[in-house]
Amino acid sequence: MESIWIKTSSQPDYGTLQGNYSTEAAVIGGGLAGILTGYFLQQSNVKTIIIEADEIGHGQTKNTTAKITSQHNLIYNKLLENFGKKKAEQYAMANQQAIDQYRYIVSKEAGDCFFEELPAYLYSTNHQDIPVLEKEVRAAEKLGILSMFTKNTTLPFEVAGAVKFSNQAQFHPLRFLEAISRNLTVFEHTRAEKVEGNRILTDKGIITAKHIIFATHFPFINAPGYYFARMHQERSYVLAVEGVPKLDGMYLGIEDKGLSFRSFNNVILLGGGSHRTGENSAGGKYKTLREKASEFYPKGIEIGHWSAQDCMTLDGIPYIGQFSRSTPNWYVATGFGKWGMTGSMVSAMIISDLITERENSYSELFSPLRFTPSSSVKNLTSNLGQAVKGISRQALLISATDLDDLPVGHGGIIKKEGENIGVYKDENGRIYSVSTKCPHLGCQLEWNPDEKSWDCPCHGSRFDYKGNILDNPAQINLETSEHE
Repeated sequence: MESIWIKTSSQPDYGTLQGNYSTEAAVIGGGLAGILTGYFLQQSNVKTIIIEADEIGHGQTKNTTAKITSQHNLIYNKLLENFGKKKAEQYAMANQQAIDQYRYIVSKEAGDCFFEELPAYLYSTNHQDIPVLEKEVRAAEKLGILSMFTKNTTLPFEVAGAVKFSNQAQFHPLRFLEAISRNLTVFEHTRAEKVEGNRILTDKGIITAKHIIFATHFPFINAPGYYFARMHQERSYVLAVEGVPKLDGMYLGIEDKGLSFRSFNNVILLGGGSHRTGENSAGGKYKTLREKASEFYPKGIEIGHWSAQDCMTLDGIPYIGQFSRSTPNWYVATGFGKWGMTGSMVSAMIISDLITERENSYSELFSPLRFTPSSSVKNLTSNLGQAVKGISRQALLISATDLDDLPVGHGGIIKKEGENIGVYKDENGRIYSVSTKCPHLGCQLEWNPDEKSWDCPCHGSRFDYKGNILDNPAQINLETSEHE
């Protein structure tokens, strides 16, 4: 299930940390947000080290659809209603500036990353959604974004209407990363295990830094910050379909079960199936996308499929800036929703300005120290409720005596000596057994049949069927056991 970006790029080997280092700034996480922050700090002559537990760009960045857009679903009318014009305008302009920054950096550093300037569309096939789309156009125009309502698209079906944002872009994220990281100090396969004051304790050595930036998608430290109570994670799925007509832009459906479209050469990336992580026990997400691909592109050929994970904040605005009130020299970039391209660039701009003590007019809006009761309380209550539910939920058990009848390629939960055990039977009939207690905060994991993974419905940690960690905030693998 490698993404098309992995298949069409090659990254150099950056080596691992060996021994102890001292530096001005240290970035934990080598995805787009971390590398861009390191790039900006280097441009400001701030000595910076970036560490990555895997390889750069091989976390969430490799699975993005890579739309560089300020069009973040139906957000601008909501921002106007919840935050007022000034803050809504700051959000719009921060993301518009992010697009401009990509355009500039690509022209300077990364000319071969397939950067294309294209419009972005929000669409609906339901005529009842026309007033909603028109309201979003008016909100965007009020905030200085060039937009219009249209019924003309290059989608393979008719729409009732669409919001069109001009001067947006798309690119190849890993080609871009490779270009801007060439002259940075990066250590791969180096996992941060703990952060104490100005020291990062890794599995390869210790880094001492005046400034520490957490760009790990979901912060792995629970306190201070308490981000596990302030965000939840969602998954979505993508098919790459070859041999289809090129689209004139990027598209996202606003309806329930709406689909995402973008082109890459003669390939369409068809996305959808969004759900809260840990809540896909029925599966079928790829099956649904394949049915849609067959309907829209009967001559198309599937050449790949993969999935992505996104952090969702309480009020829909990312957390970018000071990690907590008690840690003035720690910084965080997280909660980008499904808009990690502009979110990563905004993070790099804000955090580099904070470290170099430059004024940034957007920093207050995105500050993790904020709390917006009108737009946050409902989601905070929901997140806490999900955590309680996840810790106390009852397992959907299969009988241990029925394991012989468990189909190959399937998983489930059995009760063994009073404990819930997750089991999976591979294609050769071998049984893999793991604990279903998430090592992060103890929530019960759920089986995801689409990805053959154990997913946490509380905070989004994920593990493969062998118990190996796939997604944080958990930091360690699941306990495993031999099945008798």
